[in-house]
Amino acid sequence: MSKRESKAAYFQKLNDYLNTYQSIFIVNVDNVSSNQMHQIRVSLRGEATVLMGKNTMVRRALKGLIGERPELEKLLNFVKGNIGFVFTNGDLKDIRTKIVSNRVAAPARAGAVAPADVIVPAGNTGMEPGKTSFFQALGIPTKIARGTIEIVSDVSLVQAGEKVGASEATLLNMLNISPFTYGMGVVQVFDKGTVFSPEVLDVEESALVGKLMSAIREIASISLAVGYPTLASVPHSVINGYKNLLAVSVASDYTFPGSEQLKEFIANPDAFAVAAPAAAAAESSAPAAEEKAEEEESEDEDMGFGLFD
Repeated sequence: MSKRESKAAYFQKLNDYLNTYQSIFIVNVDNVSSNQMHQIRVSLRGEATVLMGKNTMVRRALKGLIGERPELEKLLNFVKGNIGFVFTNGDLKDIRTKIVSNRVAAPARAGAVAPADVIVPAGNTGMEPGKTSFFQALGIPTKIARGTIEIVSDVSLVQAGEKVGASEATLLNMLNISPFTYGMGVVQVFDKGTVFSPEVLDVEESALVGKLMSAIREIASISLAVGYPTLASVPHSVINGYKNLLAVSVASDYTFPGSEQLKEFIANPDAFAVAAPAAAAAESSAPAAEEKAEEEESEDEDMGFGLFD
């Protein structure tokens, strides 16, 4: 297949995936080996499809499709570095878990940027005392125990984000420590034309509902303050209007079904005060009456005779 035919085939494949799948994970594949990439493809089989390609070719393909699908322009900003696409129609949280869960331990290489802090643990190294100067050059406290070098306490050798030095890499390899793990990392998520950070997938539904209700309250407050009706403020406006109508009814001779009981209460509050204890007393006397009836029934069963009569 010629270079031109290869590009045409890639463009067609990308177009087919964009038409077939509604969600795309933009993934970083730094330090991911071909064997590890194969394992990730196998784990996603039937649920998602991985597509890699040169950034220049990907940009050219996307630019050719933007005329028909303008939302694809949002992807262009993330086509940089060592990236790829994972297309899916499945559950985004489940697919992301499968993408990032395949990680492989790797030794430290000189010049590599540390993705995490590297701690050398205290303990016996099994090395001969002649290598003590090597540890001293790196500022690692040691002692000789049973003819071997022992690290006295845990030592932070490399900080996350720093480049691994040649001495540090050599020491970690001598200690058989593979401090880093590498795998696919999700950079952004493209879902139905919207691009967002993968952290959004960790937001619980209850948190979303809480933020939505808070926003609705804010909108209602602003709408009521400026006198501009919205769906959020209309129920409050109706309730406030009803309260005003009750106030007008109480202050005038006008009466409607909703205000009759209120006006009676204002006119004769003592009647309501007496009625409430009476109702409570009636409720409390009912159990007592039932207990008395039960006692009378038990006496009738004895028919007036004692046990030894």
